[in-house]
Amino acid sequence: MSKITMKTPLVEMDGDEMTRVIWKMIKEQLIEPYVDLKTEYYDLGLKKRNETDDKVTADSAEATKKYGVAVKCATITPNAARMDEYKLKQMWKSPNGTIRAILDGTVFRKPIIVKGITPFIPTWTKPITIARHAYGDIYKNTELRIPEGAKAEIVVTDKDGKETRALIHNFSGSAGIVQGVHNLDRSIASFARSCFEFALSERESIWFASKDTISKTYDHRFKDIFAEIFESEYKTKFDEAGIEYFYTLIDDAVARIIRSEGGVIWACKNYDGDVMSDMVATAYGSLGLMTSVLVSPDGVYEYEAAHGTVQRHYYKWLKGEKTSTNPVATIFAWSGALRKRGELDGIAELVDYADKLEKATIDTIESGVMTGDMAALSKLENKRSVYTEEFLGAIAERLAELMR
Repeated sequence: MSKITMKTPLVEMDGDEMTRVIWKMIKEQLIEPYVDLKTEYYDLGLKKRNETDDKVTADSAEATKKYGVAVKCATITPNAARMDEYKLKQMWKSPNGTIRAILDGTVFRKPIIVKGITPFIPTWTKPITIARHAYGDIYKNTELRIPEGAKAEIVVTDKDGKETRALIHNFSGSAGIVQGVHNLDRSIASFARSCFEFALSERESIWFASKDTISKTYDHRFKDIFAEIFESEYKTKFDEAGIEYFYTLIDDAVARIIRSEGGVIWACKNYDGDVMSDMVATAYGSLGLMTSVLVSPDGVYEYEAAHGTVQRHYYKWLKGEKTSTNPVATIFAWSGALRKRGELDGIAELVDYADKLEKATIDTIESGVMTGDMAALSKLENKRSVYTEEFLGAIAERLAELMR
């Protein structure tokens, strides 16, 4: 069988530790036999980031803006221990954060549904995608302890030097604490457009929730910007796609989500998204069964696994020991990127291949063959925990049958 020809390269961002090992296996066993793979390659392993003073990360993000689609392996965000281990020049920032800032993107996390791994919420029969605004709120806060008898105010000085003051609290009877948070109209607008673009791409309805009844300026600004952009730029497109945009209060959204069957995109402010994404991932089963895609407001896509580099398994692998590391989220990062490349370039064969790669992976798990983390969650009677190599081999066999 002749290989599928690509027109435009993918941006390929290699990574660290066990996921880097699995990255190579996936390409060799599941992709390269069927696709004449064209990529613009960037090594985002920690050693290369250190060698290039992290320029390689910025270069990969700029290449993603050029080509429109990227696929990224999990990478290390170094702490003090990693500084010593890798002899780093400095504690380099998170590559995901750097790429997100350059692309002005929003992260969408979606669980992979497989038979035998049942969500803890029994009504959830379809995936719930969390869209998290990744700017501002308490993550860029300023906070102080306030002594008794002090007064705290917000002071805004405009460009002409004029001050506007608003009392936060008079701490006359007790010491206390105060926190200042901010956001930007520009960032909120980018968040809204990324959400609406992704909803159209997935053909799924989208919910957004805040607490505008209490936060009548801060949260209400989110509500207003989302509404203005939807009405002026997306309402007709949503009507044509048969999907809806729905706004509600955050506490109502939580109640509705718990009672829902899933199948929606839930857009959250930064803190809400931080909390709810972990709640949703745990309720569906595992980060190893969670996809992640960064979408920019102008329609650039970067796909990756939602989990880390699996350091513990990597140290075992270095000793020559086999591991049962879950590669599913990384496989789905590749399939997502290849499907999007096929959609944008009009290559139906590439889209079909991506669908079959995902089906082969899910069918393998549902047949009872899976890695140890999935076996611990699965309720299938005939389940069998296997090493990563065996699991990928089983997927490769099913994929070969589907591709004939």
